[in-house]
Amino acid sequence: MALNNTYARLPQQETMVGAGAQLLLLVLLGTVIGMGPAGWLTGLAFGIATWAVLTRALRRTRPRSFGPANRVTLGRAILVGGVTALVADSFQSSPPVSLLVGLTAVALILDGVDGKVARRTGTSSALGARFDMEVDAFLILVLSVYVAMSLGPWVLLIGTMRYVFVAAARVLPWLNAALPPSMARKTVAALQGVVLLVAGAGVLPYAVTVAAVLPALASLVWSFGRDILWLWHHAALSPAGPSARAETRPRVLVGAPATPPAVSPDPAPSAAAPRPTPSVRPADPAVAPRPASAATRRAA
Repeated sequence: MALNNTYARLPQQETMVGAGAQLLLLVLLGTVIGMGPAGWLTGLAFGIATWAVLTRALRRTRPRSFGPANRVTLGRAILVGGVTALVADSFQSSPPVSLLVGLTAVALILDGVDGKVARRTGTSSALGARFDMEVDAFLILVLSVYVAMSLGPWVLLIGTMRYVFVAAARVLPWLNAALPPSMARKTVAALQGVVLLVAGAGVLPYAVTVAAVLPALASLVWSFGRDILWLWHHAALSPAGPSARAETRPRVLVGAPATPPAVSPDPAPSAAAPRPTPSVRPADPAVAPRPASAATRRAA
């Protein structure tokens, strides 16, 4: 038991190190640009929320180690915290564009590193995939807020579309079905970060920037629309139809002893009527592992 508790504490200690690194980055940013209260409060809120959510997830999954890929993702989350603080501070004073672009560029580049590290080290996990996806989605949301200040509120559709999809999946359970892998979906998701980074850098004329962001938004609408139509068609083919709830089976307490079927008193066996062979009870499909839902696999 003591050894298990030690393994459980080790990943949580790394999240504490990440929280300390987030605070150090905010101190450096505050020293360099003289960050105002909005930037400080937003950056601290992001760091505390990241630490709390990640710690809770580690307590629930209890991994033996944090893993090298999750360390890369945690580093990206720290950079996203810095970008978030700069964007919040931009409502009061314009931050150094080179600093904002630099932090964002490194975070986007590292997005292609953590997945490769996880596959090469054999440390891929559902927690790591979800952690990576949430960091990506929040970075896109923050960048869309920053670009919307110059291009208009319509840019916020890029950052909020994924969160609207997740919220809709709570009301429409058929949206929680598993989506097939798609290279087009990954390409469209990666395109959003690159386009928003270029638009936020301010190196292109206004008309050219709008002409770049609009197709990115259109491709995202197409990607979400295609997946929603696929999920609707897949749900319509099911016997219950798309209006059925995701869970129609009775809830089973995993680990509880199964209740045997009632058996009537058996009369004495006779030669004319041999005793039938007991049939094997099939496994309850309610306890079978379920595939990842579309809401957890859908990247912004």
